[in-house]
Amino acid sequence: MEKQVRKQPDFDAGYAILYLWNLPKGGENVENSGNLYAAFKAKDARFDGRFFVGISTTGIYCRPVCTARQPLQKNCTFYATAAAAEQAGYRPCLLCRPERAPGTAKVDAAANLAYRAARLLEENCGAGQSLEEVAVRLGCTARHLRRVFTEAYHVSPVQYLQTCRLLLAKNLLTDTDLSVLDVAMAAGFGSLRRFNDVFKKHYRLSPTALRKQVPEERRHKGDITLALGYRPPYRWEEMLNFLAARTIPGVDAVQGGEYRRTACFTTAGRAHVYGWLQVGHHPQKHALTVTTSESLLPVLPQVLARVRHLFDLHCDPDAVYETLEGMNDIRPGLCVLGTRLPGSFDAFEMAVRAVLGQQITVKAARTLASRMVEAFGVPVTTGVEGLTHVFPGPQDILAREGPIEGHLGPLGVIASRAKTIYELARALAEGELDLGLSAQPEEEMKKLLAIRGIGPWTAQYIAMRAMEWPDAFLETDAGVKKALAPRTQKELLGMAQAWRPWRSYATVNLWNSL
Repeated sequence: MEKQVRKQPDFDAGYAILYLWNLPKGGENVENSGNLYAAFKAKDARFDGRFFVGISTTGIYCRPVCTARQPLQKNCTFYATAAAAEQAGYRPCLLCRPERAPGTAKVDAAANLAYRAARLLEENCGAGQSLEEVAVRLGCTARHLRRVFTEAYHVSPVQYLQTCRLLLAKNLLTDTDLSVLDVAMAAGFGSLRRFNDVFKKHYRLSPTALRKQVPEERRHKGDITLALGYRPPYRWEEMLNFLAARTIPGVDAVQGGEYRRTACFTTAGRAHVYGWLQVGHHPQKHALTVTTSESLLPVLPQVLARVRHLFDLHCDPDAVYETLEGMNDIRPGLCVLGTRLPGSFDAFEMAVRAVLGQQITVKAARTLASRMVEAFGVPVTTGVEGLTHVFPGPQDILAREGPIEGHLGPLGVIASRAKTIYELARALAEGELDLGLSAQPEEEMKKLLAIRGIGPWTAQYIAMRAMEWPDAFLETDAGVKKALAPRTQKELLGMAQAWRPWRSYATVNLWNSL
């Protein structure tokens, strides 16, 4: 059993975490933020992505885990976001790579307007989406969104979006051999001239000059490979085991310590883009490596956003463990530091799997899903062994003529579940249901429960995995009941109150304990 020990820095970490969220718009100097400087000096990975440090003597900004020579306190200014540091005139450090910093997950992230807007901007930074379009998806006016966003992140949504594009471009220039033009287009700049102008203005060197500073052997050839950071520890094997048990032949697979899958996206021009991706683990760098086919370059920001969601890279494991540590009083080792919440790469695919898995085993649900892929999936050529199809989307289900049970029944799906899948597809296709980053889980769960055949277990499970809802608890789940036997459901619910707002993570820990 792994002993749960965390090195404690020689500063008030709790105070520093609370303090950094209240950084003023112009940044904070060290005379008023000694705890932040101490966090920077300690190189504690728990603070990675939570704040950035502008260094006046060099004109660069760093992650708090940067291993470069420690600057003096008087030369440091602290910022809540990379965008705020760049607006203050700093350019990103070439050593610690701010573009690789993990995101920040707040407890009320799903209900937080500014947070959801930031995630949408990150995911769609290459799609040319306007602020008005983002506001419509979030159900508010652009003026209100701009005000709330600026208060939360100390920069405007447009400035935040520009930083997302710049950091993605910098990542591609440094880690791939893509042409500068391809980098500009993938990052959403629209033209090479605009990319060069913005890049020079912010980073004081051209994209080509930056690339020349990176040894050629450090750049990946051919397929696109990038790194996405996380806060350690990360229970990689447990995550892979969870996904491996639920892979669908032809769609995804776990092999050689890596996760692989096919993917389909729709571009801003409504064109379908197909490809594949592979995710590995680089524990020494506290990062996941993401390799994608070149065909996915036009939608690369969306690919990276979905990988972050699937592997829960925005999680702060220490914050979760602080609340759930009491689970170990029930049974030692019941909660393990670094456990992540498995998300989803395709929300509809995951929701269909949840419906198929009602009252049957995980293995049986996998068999039914594979039959659906063989019958209705889209064949794709990937060149990767075992990846042959894309899971059918809502429109593929709705396109069937006649009663849906006549199509799914021969595959072994009972009539009631076939109708549920059809209604799920219809609600998503017509925009009645939202399982994406703009969703508010509590509201969407009510809509899910209104669909005949979806009960509390299924609604909670979909919210937990598709909508990043951190506070789902499946008291009727067979695995949860087995892990906490012989307690009744009422006792389980009462016990789980102490685990809020991280009951989804508690559920995953209970599953892993089996």
